[in-house]
Amino acid sequence: MAYPFKFGLEAKDGRARAGRFTTPHGILETPLFAPVGTQASVKAITPAQLDEMGASLVLANTYHLYLRPGDELVAELGGLHEFMQWPNPILTDSGGFQVFSLSGTRQVDEDGVDFQSHLDGSKHRFTPEKAIAIQENLGADIIMAFDECPEPDNRAYNEEALQRTHAWAERCLVAQKRQDQALFGIVQGGIFSDLRTQSAEFINSLDFPGNAIGGLSVGESKSEMHAVLDIVDPILAEDKPRYLMGVGTPEDLIECVRRGIDFFDCVLPTRLGRNNSVFLRAGGRLNLKNLEFSSDTAPIDEHCTCYTCTTFTRAYLRHLIVAKEMLSATLLSIHNLHTLIQLAKDMRSAILNNAFEAFASSLLSQQAKLVR
Repeated sequence: MAYPFKFGLEAKDGRARAGRFTTPHGILETPLFAPVGTQASVKAITPAQLDEMGASLVLANTYHLYLRPGDELVAELGGLHEFMQWPNPILTDSGGFQVFSLSGTRQVDEDGVDFQSHLDGSKHRFTPEKAIAIQENLGADIIMAFDECPEPDNRAYNEEALQRTHAWAERCLVAQKRQDQALFGIVQGGIFSDLRTQSAEFINSLDFPGNAIGGLSVGESKSEMHAVLDIVDPILAEDKPRYLMGVGTPEDLIECVRRGIDFFDCVLPTRLGRNNSVFLRAGGRLNLKNLEFSSDTAPIDEHCTCYTCTTFTRAYLRHLIVAKEMLSATLLSIHNLHTLIQLAKDMRSAILNNAFEAFASSLLSQQAKLVR
């Protein structure tokens, strides 16, 4: 199948990569961080605010949109871009992670998965073909193969799940009908080096237009996550984008760009924002509900250029939190998302200037000193 997508590497600094991925809705400059809009909405943030903070890619969730409002309705209303009024590229996951997280209400076989809706208990079935059909209705620029995401340290389960993931990847390629969507394969295998090697080699051989690494940031240690990336980096094709699913702290982005990753997404920035916490780019987090900020006239982060930090004090933000004003979730989420989006842009600039390792080492050193 001929895909209308193009990925080109502009520079490398060590294993860190700066590239450009052309999609029907725009060019993605990497590294990049993608905010998560699970139900066609990034929580507490408008599309205009996303655009203002420099977001280029947004993720939406296949499982949730299939259940509500329904993928066929989204298609009738013009697809996700029209539905959520986001003109730039969109990525949809396959729904696999959500289905397999329903451990008490799902049943897996070689063909697919039966599960019950978390909304009303209704029964549904996902197969690789169904996951692709739903994503084709949703109309994202980047779609994901249906995979199985087991616990990272369960060897027996990972061996079984890997065979299904690989078979389902092949079926997803056959099922795809639209040529204006880039279908990414997903590398699985838990924390086991031989399984990750096997999976990276197999997924790479299928010649997807991009490759993802799944099954990380799900309970394993940081050193285990880094070891997995060290394994898959030299195996995956250099001329295809690499997407690490579900990772989103400043330190994680730096360490994983160091290991050849191009795309990231995570719900953490907005989840923290709704729970009173903010990232500091130089390390650690602040809980702005704490009494110590009640008269603090400083911004969240004096080096941050986001709308929140250039406009409001910590004291005002704490007041909003204590008063249970909805605006607090928006302002804190703006800061957290901006921190990661801007960090990715700064890493890209450092790579293009052959200065990434000095940039990364300096920032990680600051973070190690200031974690609180």
